[in-house]
Amino acid sequence: MTVDDLTHDRAPASRPGNTMTTPMLSIKNLQKIYPVADGEIEAVRDITLEIAEGELICIVGPSGAGKTTLLKCIAGLLSPTSGSIELAGIPVTGPPKPMAVVFQEYGRSLFPWMTVRANVELPLKNARVPKSERDKLVDNALEAVELEHVPTSYPWQLSGGMQQRVAIARAVAYRPKVLLMDEPFAAVDAQTRADLEDLVRNIWHKLGVTILFITHDIDESVYLAQRVIMLSNSPTVVQDDLIIDLPDDRDQLETRSSTRFAELRTHVYEQIQLAKASKPTGAVSVQKAARR
Repeated sequence: MTVDDLTHDRAPASRPGNTMTTPMLSIKNLQKIYPVADGEIEAVRDITLEIAEGELICIVGPSGAGKTTLLKCIAGLLSPTSGSIELAGIPVTGPPKPMAVVFQEYGRSLFPWMTVRANVELPLKNARVPKSERDKLVDNALEAVELEHVPTSYPWQLSGGMQQRVAIARAVAYRPKVLLMDEPFAAVDAQTRADLEDLVRNIWHKLGVTILFITHDIDESVYLAQRVIMLSNSPTVVQDDLIIDLPDDRDQLETRSSTRFAELRTHVYEQIQLAKASKPTGAVSVQKAARR
């Protein structure tokens, strides 16, 4: 697959519940067991999910529930012990080209001796994208994250929030079909976090990319997502799958102060507290979630 294949015009992001022949992401009976010195640790027990093209999904769960393990399996960075993952019907056996990942520790992913523009351009260079096309993709990515005014700056000259924007720009410059984000705003202040949340939704609307966003912040999950997937305590199963029926046009003040936002937030919070207090019930939990 070439970059040209990834830069075609996208259809508007779909709403939950749309029927489709082949999901963008299909996860079936995923299990991940880590070997340790005195035996094994089952991090993920049985995860089954389908994510449609253009959906924005948030995943939440108790600390240590296996959210990052799940993401790394989806990204092809870890091999599952059992089960399967497919991207647009193709099995994931390594990092897929049409997928990009934004990690929490964005500072480590940026090269301090390279300018903002050079950092964003690097994956395109590695993919041997022609210079004229690279220039256009980088320009568009920097504009999308509102950093077109600092292309010659270095990461160490920027705030944490701006550095994270550079990491996001580098991911979207390649125009992936799926964007995985692993607690990307955990290290920034509250105001910057709100700005970055709106940035993600703006990019999602503009590009139509499928986004899987892992967060420990309940309010963030409800504000961002079309669906919130709640995981159980480790070993992880899907505990609940909640459609977020808020208006698509969201505002940090108006949306968060609405009665419906409070109701959805309370539901997610109750599920997380339940997960902390109870043992997972394996495949039965997955089946219950799938019927919602």
